[in-house]
Amino acid sequence: MVLPGALVVSPSRAITGSLRVPGDKSIAHRYALLAAMAAGRSVIRGFAPGADCRSTLSCLEGLGTQISRSGDVVTVIGRGSRGFSSPHAPLDAGNSGTTARLLAGLLAGLPFTTTLTGDDSLRRRPMRRVIEPLSRMGARVESDGGRLPMTVRGGPLQAIAYVPEVPSAQVKSAVLVAGLNATGTTRVTERQPTRNHSELAMRRFGADIRIEGSAIEVTGGRQLAGAEVDVPGDFSSAAFWCVAAASIPGSSVEVERVGLNPSRTGLLAILERAGADVTALVETTSSDEPAGRLRVAHRALQPVVVSADEVPGVIDELPALAAMATHGGEITVRGAGELRVKESDRISALVAGLRALGADADELPDGFHVRATRPLKGGVVDAVGDHRLAMTFAVAALGATGTTTILGASAVDVSYPGFFEVLGSLTA
Repeated sequence: MVLPGALVVSPSRAITGSLRVPGDKSIAHRYALLAAMAAGRSVIRGFAPGADCRSTLSCLEGLGTQISRSGDVVTVIGRGSRGFSSPHAPLDAGNSGTTARLLAGLLAGLPFTTTLTGDDSLRRRPMRRVIEPLSRMGARVESDGGRLPMTVRGGPLQAIAYVPEVPSAQVKSAVLVAGLNATGTTRVTERQPTRNHSELAMRRFGADIRIEGSAIEVTGGRQLAGAEVDVPGDFSSAAFWCVAAASIPGSSVEVERVGLNPSRTGLLAILERAGADVTALVETTSSDEPAGRLRVAHRALQPVVVSADEVPGVIDELPALAAMATHGGEITVRGAGELRVKESDRISALVAGLRALGADADELPDGFHVRATRPLKGGVVDAVGDHRLAMTFAVAALGATGTTTILGASAVDVSYPGFFEVLGSLTA
């Protein structure tokens, strides 16, 4: 008997086919938030279908934003920077760290008090990293030891110059969102580059934003304007198919209309170092986000090392790369301590899960080491409620000698509803 929420994955000789992935959830979050802050009507096409982005829409509706949805098209009637209303209940970000942190940046500049909460997993994740800069800007924030629930008493904000201690696109974005409602010019300088979706989205909605090397500046006081935008396919979702194709002999996968923003595609260079045949072709730059066609095919796997400098650009794809190393070759990742404060402790849970399937894997303080000394045997593995681990264990299971039961497989609905149906079609 398979437990509720669990799923059985069988070994596969190869993975082949052409597909599209759901809309990019990182971009969808940002478009929805900025559309709500803008004056007038915005249309977002290709909106991400997962639970995380539904949490963002729900929170914005709680602030009085009018939102309608038809398939993957979301229409937002913006409130303008000062048109939001005080919610009648705490805003629930669900499992979405992006929702919580970016929304905190918006709440910091609103003239009322709002409580922000989330599920058990999200309430364990660190929020002090956004509380500190938002407090410096003038917001008053109370939290549960630097975690949710968090009460934000918003009001007039002053611009700051800020250097995040931890490379984080969410922290950068929270400060920039607050900067839209601040007096003066807010400047964020990154020690290491992170994904730049917020900067591109703010420009698309009419913000006064400038990028100078590693510094991003936004001047407050300019009213955003509604826009029509397109969300490309989610590269982080496509990554699992790319890794699976790179891992299994005879495999080749093509992903259409996928986002190819250079700040997100660091995985491709690592796959090439590992021996994969990789082709990426940009076909459009709709809404300033490059998108196109991506093809990955298997060649003999080679050992790879992922350096600390590479980690911010591939933080969501690192678990998938660990799955690749169970099929052949070897991978060492350092400088990825941030994985410990994701939806789960992804280092500990990843290594424990791969070992349960028979992998030769070691947990490092800030990363992991996985090598293919023997085929996986399959078995039972727990995704601990983490959507990326559920997909990672599925990719690893394709190379096992026996079947694998993934507990908590339904967690994929957070970012990729239908993942296992697509897996079945590519392995048929």
